[in-house]
Amino acid sequence: MKQKWSILLAIPMTLSLLAGCSGGASQPAATDKPDAAPPKPAATEQQAKPAEPAKSGGKTTVQFWHSLGGKNGEYIDGLIKRFNDSHPDIEVVGTFQGGYDETVTKLQQAIASKTAPDVSMLERAYIEMFADADVLEDLNPLLKGSNLSSDLFTPGLMGHSTFNNKLVALPFNRSTPIMHINKTMLDEKGLAIPTTWDELKKVAEALAIKENGSYSRYGLTMPYDTWYPIAMISQAGGKFFNDSNKSIGFYDNGVGAKVFNYLKQLQSTGGLYYPPAQDSGNITSQMFINGKVGIMFGSTGSIGSLAGAVKFNYVTAFLPKDQMFATPTGGANVAMLSGTKNKAAAWEFMRWMETDPQGGLQFILQSGYLPFTKAMVESKEMKELWTKEPNRKVAYDQLQYAVDTNKDVAWPEVMHEFFSAIEAIMYDSKNVQTTLDTFKKEAERILKK
Repeated sequence: MKQKWSILLAIPMTLSLLAGCSGGASQPAATDKPDAAPPKPAATEQQAKPAEPAKSGGKTTVQFWHSLGGKNGEYIDGLIKRFNDSHPDIEVVGTFQGGYDETVTKLQQAIASKTAPDVSMLERAYIEMFADADVLEDLNPLLKGSNLSSDLFTPGLMGHSTFNNKLVALPFNRSTPIMHINKTMLDEKGLAIPTTWDELKKVAEALAIKENGSYSRYGLTMPYDTWYPIAMISQAGGKFFNDSNKSIGFYDNGVGAKVFNYLKQLQSTGGLYYPPAQDSGNITSQMFINGKVGIMFGSTGSIGSLAGAVKFNYVTAFLPKDQMFATPTGGANVAMLSGTKNKAAAWEFMRWMETDPQGGLQFILQSGYLPFTKAMVESKEMKELWTKEPNRKVAYDQLQYAVDTNKDVAWPEVMHEFFSAIEAIMYDSKNVQTTLDTFKKEAERILKK
């Protein structure tokens, strides 16, 4: 346990090195404005047996930390108010702790000082770090006690929930990368939406416009992030970590070289605009909105804000395949801290948030994140929303190809080294193979700890 805690408490130093990045594979909390206020949900969600809240005189207070600001923060506040209004014996206090990485750092400090909250939002790639330190509650007995099972959740979103046979987190505000397309621009060139890497290269290069020695329009862009190279590694048949988690799974098979050589070739022809690291998400979104690029890889969480801002025919599609379709997932889950003194009340909040029609379903309809239970997917409200906004249905359909191969307690530290490799290749035009040689050695060094 001491070794686990030394690793857990050392990670904030690593996370501080990522400040200013777009969050690595941990996407920042989206603050997208919904297109319209959602209808009030009917009682279509699976009804579950509530847990009895712990009482000590008056109300039981449950502390809930989250990472959602802007409009999504308002939606969380509304969710908490609906819970509190319907539970006179429990009061949930929600606290915004900053972005995903900042929340992780604060949570590590709070655990060490025994001031941790009862429930916390955790970006899915960091869950294993806390699970490995044995500080997250096993939710299996609580699910069973409420006549529920893990089968009620959307399968593609459960990859970061179970560790060592313990269910330690449940999906909540989840997303995937997706392809955002200026269909008007493609139509003007007589181009079809690309479904493969070869098609993407042809379309992206056909869309690029060079004037007076510089590009006034690019074909494709994507934020500075690990998310998109990881997606492409999976599409080319590789894995981020190999099966033994002792090395990377995209070196010996040549997949890493294939991915980055493909991106560099596109970059050299104007087919790809790779943005500066600082504020890259806003830069790429604004370029897409302004018609300076035809295709953008970006989060599903951007669909709402883009739809309300563009002046062209905007559609979404799966990320193109190489050997196969594949997409990593992102966003956050919710977990209960094992040190909570209010387990029954904390579970009642989580149960309600996950399964009650006035809980998560309302939030998903408002925010545009992916529906995380099968009942949400089948609900009348979700089907009506997808009919009205088919771009959001594409995001859910792509979940059938969800794959997460960067799962390891050492991921945050390895992620920092992977960012260094991306920067060396995409910004400094360092040799791809030499850079991957260095990254492989660093990753293996970290994984041996």
